[in-house]
Amino acid sequence: MPLDYAVVKNWQFADVTQEYTEKDTILYALSIGLGHDPLDERQLPFVYEARLQAFPTMPVVLGFPGFWMQDPDAGITWVKLVHGEQRLTLHKPLAKAGKVVGRCRVSHVIDKGAEKGALVIVERKLFDTHDQALLATIEQTTFCRADGGFGAGDSPPEALPKVPSAPPDFTCTLSILPQAALLYRLNADLNPLHVDPKVALQAGYPKPILHGLCTYGVAAHALLNTFCEYKPERLAYLHTRFSSPVFPGETLVCEMWRADSGKIHFQAKALERNIVVLGNGVAGIKV
Repeated sequence: MPLDYAVVKNWQFADVTQEYTEKDTILYALSIGLGHDPLDERQLPFVYEARLQAFPTMPVVLGFPGFWMQDPDAGITWVKLVHGEQRLTLHKPLAKAGKVVGRCRVSHVIDKGAEKGALVIVERKLFDTHDQALLATIEQTTFCRADGGFGAGDSPPEALPKVPSAPPDFTCTLSILPQAALLYRLNADLNPLHVDPKVALQAGYPKPILHGLCTYGVAAHALLNTFCEYKPERLAYLHTRFSSPVFPGETLVCEMWRADSGKIHFQAKALERNIVVLGNGVAGIKV
C-alpha cells in the first residue's frame, strides 16, 4: 500500500497529555551527555535535583505522538525512515517538572520523486496544562526514503541557511556515550532501529544508529557551553538538518559562526569519520 497524500496530510492526532518528573528531566540531560564531567558545576543543575532546571531542548521529547508512521494505514515504509530536519522555537522556559499537552498536525507532505522519497513535516505545539501557556513549537521533518512518487504534494517550507564558507569562529568537541541510544530511547522514541542490530541491518546500516534528536541535543549542549553560560533561558530557537547518521560512541565536533542579532550558524561533524552529521544549523541566542 503506497503512501496516500490525503490520508497522511489529514492524519488525526489525539492530544498527548504528559506529566514529567524531576527524574525524567535528569534522564533527558544524562542521555544527551550532560554530566559527562561530574565535577563541572555548570552542568550539575541539569542532572542534580538540588537546583534542577530543564535542558532547553527537552520539549522535543514531550507530548510526542508516538511512532504513528508504523500504522499500515499511513502507507509509509517505516523501516526506511530517517529524521530529516528539526526546528524548535522556545516561547517560555520549561519547568523542572510539570504537566504538558502536545497538539500535532501534519503541516507538509512533500513528494521528492519516485526514486527520491518523500518528506513529512509534523508540527507540534506544547502547552502547559496549568495555564495553557505555549511553551514551544516543534517541527519535525521525516525523510521517507522509500515513499516518493505518489504524484501530489505540498511546496516545501523555506530552506534552512547554509553555514558560512569561512573557518568557524568557535568549535566545541563533545563525546557521545556508547550507550547513548539505549538511554535516549527511554525519553520517547522506541524505534528499534536505534537498539536492534537486525533492524539496523534491514534498514541498510551496519549497526544501530543514534537518534537524530540525541545528536541534536548534544549540539544544543555545545551551543549552551559556548554562548549561553549554561543558562537555558538564553536559547530562543534551534533549527538544523540531519545530514548523516551518528553512531553511539562517536565524538561530535560542533563548528559555530556568530552572525548579527544573536544568530549563530552551526554544523556538527562526527570526528572519527570526518563527516558532517548536522548541517544548515541556525540558533538564536538571547542576550
